[in-house]
Amino acid sequence: MRDVTTAQPLDVQPTPLALLLLGREADPKSERGVECPGDLPSPSDPDLVERARAAKEKLGDKVFVLGHHYQRDEVIQFADVTGDSFKLARDAAARPEAEYIVFCGVHFMAESADILTTDDQKVVLPDLAAGCSMADMATAEQVAECWDVLTEAGIAEQVVPVSYMNSSADIKAFTGKHGGTICTSSNAKRALDWAFEQGEKVLFLPDQHLGRNTAVREMGMTLEDCVLYNPHKPNGGLTVEELRAAKMILWRGHCSVHGRFSLDSVNDVRERIPGVNVLVHPECKHEVVAAADYVGSTEYIIKTLEAAPAGSKWAIGTELNLVRRVANAHPDKEIVFLDKTVCFCSTMNRIDLPHLVWALESLAEGNLVNRIQVDRETESFAKLALERMLALP
Repeated sequence: MRDVTTAQPLDVQPTPLALLLLGREADPKSERGVECPGDLPSPSDPDLVERARAAKEKLGDKVFVLGHHYQRDEVIQFADVTGDSFKLARDAAARPEAEYIVFCGVHFMAESADILTTDDQKVVLPDLAAGCSMADMATAEQVAECWDVLTEAGIAEQVVPVSYMNSSADIKAFTGKHGGTICTSSNAKRALDWAFEQGEKVLFLPDQHLGRNTAVREMGMTLEDCVLYNPHKPNGGLTVEELRAAKMILWRGHCSVHGRFSLDSVNDVRERIPGVNVLVHPECKHEVVAAADYVGSTEYIIKTLEAAPAGSKWAIGTELNLVRRVANAHPDKEIVFLDKTVCFCSTMNRIDLPHLVWALESLAEGNLVNRIQVDRETESFAKLALERMLALP
């Protein structure tokens, strides 16, 4: 038997990716942030709600608070407007008199708000560590390497990049620089229709499921028309022949919340609740979307439930904060979470009441904290991609 007491330690050096996953390093090109400086109020402070209200009143019209649908109720109560990521960024741009835009969401959303607002406006993210696991799955270096692979395969000139709104400013800038456009879960088909008018193939970033579901469900393509590019494998794990034959080159990325729903979840809820309507977000896996009764964006989910008749039954496949909020808003309908296991968006939930109070009180005292600022060149190309989306028919 080996004497473990005398064994020498292995001479293994952790890779940058391993250090990043362990939380020991930061990638400036990804969505991951850092802890807030300064002292946060205690989460048990019974005066937090009053402190937030007082700081917001002191700031008056100088501050505009945006709340994403996935935020917890304790935060959303202080939002001037609520919505999905792109709606909120546009709402911010429509309020040029607001000096401070406090974005209760995640990093890529705050970046988009900074891109679309004026130079005089300052976008604040209450916790810089509120990132997005999906956006983290596509870094600028990885996407540049992918483009090199497409160039070597002789197809780059035929490829139009289409990037989901849930991506970093760097990826949006890459998209703009290479003649592509941004899309949301609401207008993905329009964006893809436009892209196929410009070229023969699409590189869809970073959510494989939204790209696949849109191509197959709404555009008449087959699963064989789609290939999956894995940035962690040589040449994306694809042959030149596979790349040349594909219409949709899907990035290997996904939403950690929507990706957890399974076909078993759908089958189980149908057994438990006879007559239930299954309504899911298009970031869910293809087999889940295919088995659902209704599929659509966050705004579509909200509007569908508002219009649903009293007494109807619904199982919703999206983030739990939103599901719980719409269920409370419609007590005349049975609305449940699609999966048995509770699942919040962990990064979205980093924006809690202590962080919001800290940010608002700091601004009220004249201290600018946690500003999200996109550099000029990145902003220029990212804005170009966003403007192409805004010009879609």
